[in-house]
Amino acid sequence: MKTFLIATRNAHKVGEIRAILGGEFQFLTLNDFPGAPAVVEDAATFAGNATKKAVELAQWLAARPGPRAAGLSVLADDSGLEVDALQGAPGVHSARFAAVDHLKDGNTPDADNNAKLLRLLREVPAEQRAARFRCVLALTPVGAAPVTELFDGACEGRIDLAPRGQGGFGYDPLFIPHGFAQSFAELGEATKNQLSHRAKALGKLQAWLGTQAT
Repeated sequence: MKTFLIATRNAHKVGEIRAILGGEFQFLTLNDFPGAPAVVEDAATFAGNATKKAVELAQWLAARPGPRAAGLSVLADDSGLEVDALQGAPGVHSARFAAVDHLKDGNTPDADNNAKLLRLLREVPAEQRAARFRCVLALTPVGAAPVTELFDGACEGRIDLAPRGQGGFGYDPLFIPHGFAQSFAELGEATKNQLSHRAKALGKLQAWLGTQAT
């Protein structure tokens, strides 16, 4: 059975990845490796950040040989929200959007990020609130001279005038995907996992894994 180290401690993200990829794989997370280094996500693109996380963690695992590292591949992602009226912001700063103005490190609470987004869009009419969630996955095997594979996905939609729904996380209460009247936070995990940017990227990963098994 192939084993992935999902490069996150975010329970929502881990649950989404497990639900989409299914039970044919074994999954570990950073909670299983408390000594793993914190990777600074300072790249200018989602692909750059995802690749940096996957490569640095794979190198760290390779430097501490043991049965737990053998056969592992690191699966890292970077994802976020792009709003056309904000020239693509918050983009790679999505998880720390509210802290960017204050030059602070670390992620900020979802409520703060959502409040800032609504404040910036206060004068923007509904028909000009086009946005998308974008995700890039990076898969790096642990071992000599690993090659990193990238898989991307996007979900188009718009930003609502106010948050709706109690499900999901991040900007889900504000994001209305194309073809729906409900926010991601209202649609539920099963529907979201069919539509989301991460689901589309994971679908490409799943298809690629199928080609490697044949």
